[in-house]
Amino acid sequence: MDKTLDWAKLPYFLAVARSGSLRTAAEKLGATHATVNRNLGALEETYGVRLFERSKKGLVLTSAGEALVPLAEEAETAIIAARRRLQGLDREASGTIRFSIPTFFGHRIPGIIARFERAYPDIELRINVTDRFEDLDRDETDVSIRIAHQVDDSAVAEKILQYASAIYASQDYLDRNWESRGPKGEGLQWIGWGDGVPVPDWVRASPFPKARVRYELNSPTLIAKLVAEGVGMSRFPVIAASWIDGMIPIPGTEPYLDRSVWIMRHSELRQTIRVQLLVDHLARELQAMRPAFLGPLYKA
Repeated sequence: MDKTLDWAKLPYFLAVARSGSLRTAAEKLGATHATVNRNLGALEETYGVRLFERSKKGLVLTSAGEALVPLAEEAETAIIAARRRLQGLDREASGTIRFSIPTFFGHRIPGIIARFERAYPDIELRINVTDRFEDLDRDETDVSIRIAHQVDDSAVAEKILQYASAIYASQDYLDRNWESRGPKGEGLQWIGWGDGVPVPDWVRASPFPKARVRYELNSPTLIAKLVAEGVGMSRFPVIAASWIDGMIPIPGTEPYLDRSVWIMRHSELRQTIRVQLLVDHLARELQAMRPAFLGPLYKA
């Protein structure tokens, strides 16, 4: 058994240790269930110990596995640092960039990418559309667009703009429910954003704190489609109304300043030409959309 390649198996170990599941680890690594399981088995055979206990609930670290986690994380950090350091020396307008975007940008990102492709045909983007905050320190992505109030990561974060949000429903939904509503929204229905609590803070702070909260969804596109179909009401960036037909502002409510749009990159990629070109392109494109992001709150 070649023990010199233990480090190649450690990513499989860490992925399972963090998720407790072979399936989830495989999805995270872009590998098959069998590949993850095979590498775990090989690592356990190399070390001569069991790293996980298998149960119906998943995989649980043994004492040996728990001892290995910090050592594996140190190796992971060193490998990531080496990769970042070498990439930071790259001065070419070519190569690959891993780029993650929230699903909210799915309506506009194709045009932004197409213009970048025409300007820089030798730069390849590997795009991941996800509403999970990908960890730049753990080398999950190179550049990321993030929607948040504040960013506390160690990565380089550039705040591009703050956007406005409003409460939306469809005309059909309002025709059926608006006149019969109670003074605090009784009789109306929110489509929830997956906050994990029965009445989220944003509902209590809204003009309709007594409206019923239905569903618990984490897909902005699906929520917007349900709003447009007349299922209920929800809050959205004002720019969303121009992307999805059928959403109109709730009568008597006003748009308000909400989160900000950030561009994130790892600090050691600051001098990498292809990364800088992408960041500059994204910043220009997004800043040009500021009027649409602010809607009625925009002031030239």
